Amino acid sequence: MGKCVAATRIFVGRDDRNQKLSYVKQKLSHYDAEGRVRMVDVSEKPSTTRQAEAHAFVRMHPETLRSIRRLTNPKGNPLEVARIAGIAAAKRTSELIPLCHPLALTHVDVVAKLCKNGIEVRSRAATTGPTGVEMEALVAAAVTSLTIYDMCKALERGMEITEVFLVKKSGGRSGDYRRGTRGAKAKAGGAAAASRRGRG
Repeated sequence: MGKCVAATRIFVGRDDRNQKLSYVKQKLSHYDAEGRVRMVDVSEKPSTTRQAEAHAFVRMHPETLRSIRRLTNPKGNPLEVARIAGIAAAKRTSELIPLCHPLALTHVDVVAKLCKNGIEVRSRAATTGPTGVEMEALVAAAVTSLTIYDMCKALERGMEITEVFLVKKSGGRSGDYRRGTRGAKAKAGGAAAASRRGRG
């Protein structure tokens, strides 16, 4: 288990504070020049095709997996219920994440695959709009995993939801991103394959 570090004050002296605020202004778009939270104004940004893919993994005991494979879970097939939950959650991301823009998604899909030590979740989201769908893909993967836990907790309470991350995204001013490459503008064609830890 990792160790948590207690939160500390970011700004120490006036000069340091000014430097930090300058960095915040440049790097973190959800903060203004004074460090106040804001919703990003995308009014002037053109609508382009945006896509994103996210990953999550639900680790569980072999006995739990065997029950799922035999569809003997008391609540029915957990993977199909979880998929629908993930898709529905993606469409409501802006209600869950305070500063996300409501988006008209053109596509959402979730795949849940049985592996040797758990269930791998892959989610995809797409839209044509002024901002990306990374959060929609991540929310879909996370809620799918939480639903798998809910559906299977009668079999095992100690399941672990791990490895929630963005696999790749395309479109927008920042360019393409693929996990395992340096920088958000790395082109997908030359990128390393996304991590698939935990797969059988």
